[in-house]
Amino acid sequence: MRRADKAARILSTLEQLYPAPAIPLQHADPFTLLVAVVLSAQTTDKKVNQVTPRLFARAATPEDMARLPVSTIHELIREVGLAPQKARALQGLSQVLLERHGGRVPDRFESLVELPGVGRKTANVVLSQAFDQPALAVDTHIQRLAARWGLSSGSSPEQTERDLCRLFPRERWNSAHLQMIYFGREHCPALRHDLSRCPICSWAASKRRQRAEQPVARALRLR
Repeated sequence: MRRADKAARILSTLEQLYPAPAIPLQHADPFTLLVAVVLSAQTTDKKVNQVTPRLFARAATPEDMARLPVSTIHELIREVGLAPQKARALQGLSQVLLERHGGRVPDRFESLVELPGVGRKTANVVLSQAFDQPALAVDTHIQRLAARWGLSSGSSPEQTERDLCRLFPRERWNSAHLQMIYFGREHCPALRHDLSRCPICSWAASKRRQRAEQPVARALRLR
C-alpha cells in the first residue's frame, strides 16, 4: 500500500475513534496552556493536571509567575519530573514574555522557541491548540506510531514531523496530533503490543515491524 493511501486510511480510522479530541491538559488561556505543556515533558498529563491548579492559584499570568522566586515555583511543581529545570524555565519565559511580548504569548513559532524551556514540540502544541494554527507536534507516542505504521523512517522528531506533514492534509494536523496521542495510549502501547489485534497496526504495520514484534504477539496470544 502506498504511504499516501495508508495515511488516508489511518486518518479515517482515527476520526471514527476520536471525532472530537480534546487536549488533555487543563488550561484557561494561551499562557496557562504554555505552562502546562512545559510541565508535561517526561511527566504524565494526569500529574500535570494535579499540579497546575495549585500553581495557577499563585501565578496564572506572566506577571505573577515572574514575581515568584524560583524556589517557590519549584515547591509548587515538585511532583513533576525535572522540576528544578522547569521552575527556572517558567520564571524565565514569563520574564521574556513581559520584556519582549507585552506579557502575551506570541503566536509565531520563531518567537515561541526563543522562550526558555520551549522546544519545537511545545511551540507546535501552543500554536495548534491556543491559536488554531496548523501544526503537528511530535511526541513519543507519535514518533512511535509513525515508525510502527511505516509512515516515517526518520530517527528524529523533526524528520517524523516533516514526513507526517507531507502525508496528512494541512487541515487535519491539529486533530491528528491529538488523535494519535489518544490512540497510542489506549490501543498501541510501546511494549507487549499484539499488532494483530490492533485496529491500525494489524494492517498498517510495516513487514519489518511485524517480523520484529511477532514473538511478543505470539506470547500474548498464548496467555
